Amino acid sequence: MFLNRHKNHLPSADEALRGRTEPEFDVPARHTVLGKQLTGPYPADLAVVDFGMGCFWGAERKFWQTPGVWTTLVGYQGGHTPNPTYDEVCSGLTAHTEAVRVVYDPALVSFAELLKVFWESHNPTQGNRQGNDSGTQYRSAVYTHSPDQLTGAQASRDAYQQILTKAGYGDITTEILPAGPFYPAEPYHQQYLDKNPDGYCGIGGTGVNLDSPSETNWGRSCPTGIAPAGD
Repeated sequence: MFLNRHKNHLPSADEALRGRTEPEFDVPARHTVLGKQLTGPYPADLAVVDFGMGCFWGAERKFWQTPGVWTTLVGYQGGHTPNPTYDEVCSGLTAHTEAVRVVYDPALVSFAELLKVFWESHNPTQGNRQGNDSGTQYRSAVYTHSPDQLTGAQASRDAYQQILTKAGYGDITTEILPAGPFYPAEPYHQQYLDKNPDGYCGIGGTGVNLDSPSETNWGRSCPTGIAPAGD
């Protein structure tokens, strides 16, 4: 009951769990599908963005299947507790959301195209919930790594809101903020659906498509936001 009281309340920094100075586990060196390194620093010609869209198992697979994505890893973003564990994040007492870090080559896939995958792969109007998964760790979020990414994410949200409203959906609740510290999740979470192909996914969109980035004003004006990101 103690934990359930916090599932839909984001704690302040003073309320959050204290955490630890070092992680309790080591992160695998390589992506099991893409073969690239999981943690930074990454090659300088790549860009980074962090997405929260419900359970990070299915979210990660969506992006490692996207052409132009160099590597992905799952972790915890947007909270206060340093080096949290999965159980701590699920308690609602760290303020983190489950996130997938997407490292991509802007010469092969644009930020606008990644945003299209993001919006269409979940329901961004559900607040602290995604499908049957409930709690602040399942909130929708975009954590950006450059001012251009921030502007592009906000513009794409506004464009998608107009389309969702016409389709009968409510307001988008997606958190769009500059990225804070990203803490990789435990090894068993990394590329979970590659290791467990029949495992739980939990990813499902509204069925409402965002216009092709090449055909919209937000897509044409949305820069790639290159950032080496070594945190």
